[in-house]
Amino acid sequence: MLKKYGYLWATLFLFIFSLAGHWIFAWASYKQEAVEHNQPIVMKEYVNETMKDMLENWQSEFLQLIWQVAGLAILWHIGSPQSKEGDERKEEKLDLLLHATMGNNARDEISRLDKKYPRV
Repeated sequence: MLKKYGYLWATLFLFIFSLAGHWIFAWASYKQEAVEHNQPIVMKEYVNETMKDMLENWQSEFLQLIWQVAGLAILWHIGSPQSKEGDERKEEKLDLLLHATMGNNARDEISRLDKKYPRV
């Protein structure tokens, strides 16, 4: 299971490591600011401030990336013109090349390929 999902485990490790680092360094920063301003160290304020900073970071970084990946996948899946035009053009070019190089045998070969790999 470790080998099969290696990328997942590495990503999870990096995520937990960075999240823990964020909270540890945020604590040190919060504590230093509280001491500099002669304020009491209040855990609730620390958690609120750190959660706010963390969620702002996730919003600006992760949501943009997720939309870019998910949006592209959705548009590609539903068949936007941008995702389909290249494939159809390539198919036509390959058919022309097969006709030019194989002559009369090209139709049989294209039929065989179409059965093995149906066109969408």
